[in-house]
Parts: sequence; structure tokens; C-alpha cells
Amino acid sequence: MISEKDLDAMGYFEAFQTAEDVKASDYSQWVENKILTEGQERLVENTLGLVGEAGEVAEKIKKLIRDSNRFANNEIMKELGDVVFYATALANIYGKGLNEVL
Repeated sequence: MISEKDLDAMGYFEAFQTAEDVKASDYSQWVENKILTEGQERLVENTLGLVGEAGEVAEKIKKLIRDSNRFANNEIMKELGDVVFYATALANIYGKGLNEVL
């Protein structure tokens, strides 16, 4: 999970003060600026990142249903934010970005 400290270090809070400030095209560019890998390596990293983060969401829901293990809403929202990050990174690979996905 990307922590608030990580987001701060990556300049997220400087770029986007509130959720209302975020435009899909700006977020796509912000994500693109954070990507370190290229080509096939990037495709694999971003795909595995997406699957891994989606798995963390699924794990929380599974434990909620199976064990009545309640989680804080902000925990699931952080995981979903990570899913959006990797989905955006993948959309960027194909030249469309988040605008096209939405």
C-alpha cells in the first residue's frame, strides 16, 4: 500500500490538494512521472502491481465475510487508490490514460 508519507514524497499533495482538484488527465500524467521501468518490464510490473493491489482489496473483503474482521474505511480506500494508480499506469502504456478508462 502506498502510504501518505510515500504520496507526500512523490509530490501528490502538492499537485492535488483535494479530490475535487484531480483531473483524470493530470492524474494520468502524475502517475506517468512516477514510473521507473520501461517496455516489457513496465508492462509486467504494472500488471503485477494491479493484481497485487486488487488482491489486497479482495483479502480484506474475504476476511470481513469469513471472520467478521472489520477494517477501517480508510484502509480499503488506500488499497483502492493503489488499484487506480496501477490501472492508470496500464492505461498510459496504451496511450489512453485515465480519461479513456473513465
